[in-house]
Amino acid sequence: MNIVEIIEKKKQKKELSKEEIDFFINNYTISKIPDYQAAALIMAIYLNGMTKQEITDFTISMAHSGDVLDLSDFGNVVDKHSTGGVGDKITLILMPIMAALGIPVAKMSGRGLGFTGGTADKIESIPGYRTDLSEDEFRNNVKEIGISLITQTANLAPADKKIYALRDTISCTDSIPLIASSIMSKKIAAGANKIVLDVTCGSGAFMKTKEDAIELSKTMKEIGELSGKEVTCIITKMDEPLGKTVGNKLEIIETIEALKGNMEEDIKEVVLTLGSYILKLAGKGENIQENKNSILECIASGNAYKKFIQLIEKQGGDISYVEDIQKLNKAKEMLNITKNISGYIKKIDAETIGKVACFLGAGRNKKEDKIDMEAGIVFNKKVGDYIEKEEIIAILYTNDIDKLKEAKQMIDGAIEISNNPIEKENMILEII
Repeated sequence: MNIVEIIEKKKQKKELSKEEIDFFINNYTISKIPDYQAAALIMAIYLNGMTKQEITDFTISMAHSGDVLDLSDFGNVVDKHSTGGVGDKITLILMPIMAALGIPVAKMSGRGLGFTGGTADKIESIPGYRTDLSEDEFRNNVKEIGISLITQTANLAPADKKIYALRDTISCTDSIPLIASSIMSKKIAAGANKIVLDVTCGSGAFMKTKEDAIELSKTMKEIGELSGKEVTCIITKMDEPLGKTVGNKLEIIETIEALKGNMEEDIKEVVLTLGSYILKLAGKGENIQENKNSILECIASGNAYKKFIQLIEKQGGDISYVEDIQKLNKAKEMLNITKNISGYIKKIDAETIGKVACFLGAGRNKKEDKIDMEAGIVFNKKVGDYIEKEEIIAILYTNDIDKLKEAKQMIDGAIEISNNPIEKENMILEII
């Protein structure tokens, strides 16, 4: 068996065997196969697609290319993953709620890149909070308080890291088989036996259309079935930023407010839906409406907020910043965004907003870029809301005053106003 024969086979649109896929994954991970040959195979996969069995074998091989966590000692572990978005702080709100309701939360989250934010960056904006725990610390925290939220361990699905980086350099990022196998390989390696996937869809997501989001969801669900993992996919709307804030400290402030019960309607809809299906998969309740009621009661009782405090304190964070959100400073320079007409907000383009937030300092275009935790955008209005002429729609925050003028030009075109009322749309598009 050699890599040239495997490339040739895929070039001819033939199905690769498990052994051939394992040969490629194992040897590319340890650099016995050079990038130029790996790139040829990935391009052949991109152009010719993969069968269900190939996608599953590719996923499992990547998952087992490094460490695979065994979380069976925690019982029924349900993982939650989002395919990414703008202003997406759902993990930070939802996971403490799930832990407070008795579901063990052993969560590994990523960092932001480009117009999408990362959960790990956001929670690190609380001074002292550590995401770089050892596996023993990670496990102990889950045992002691029912929750731990860290970054991905260095040796979790290393093949995926290499292939993901390679796909980026050869313009093969938008392949549903490769996206599905990338996501699911990390989820399988992370040890959960049941998975709820928030598949975002719209301008602020990688899947721009509902049809693509459905195809990706079905592919990931099939991978789950063939690998013995129960998977539920919930397709959520991501055409405008989620909630009222975009940016790290700003989103932590909104997270804390949400856990105290002051939750934006779009966030509430996503949290209640995802949470109710997590409860169902965990065996905590078959009735979705009753599960939603349990989540609302958990928030109203203060238990969700208390669990968040426990999490922050357990991982070295200074809880005084949670207890007094005024300590979470916003950036020094600010600019109000208005329109010189009145009307209804028709559109707030999520992708452009994500790029503006990144430009202001809240994100990174390259992995080595440094984030300004205080930068970002706060929205006073959402799609469907009525605005008066010169009423403040949003506020830009940055510590680099030279960026405000260009950021304003960027954001002006992202917000459209209509004379006619705009109906607010549901956040949940489909459940698979």
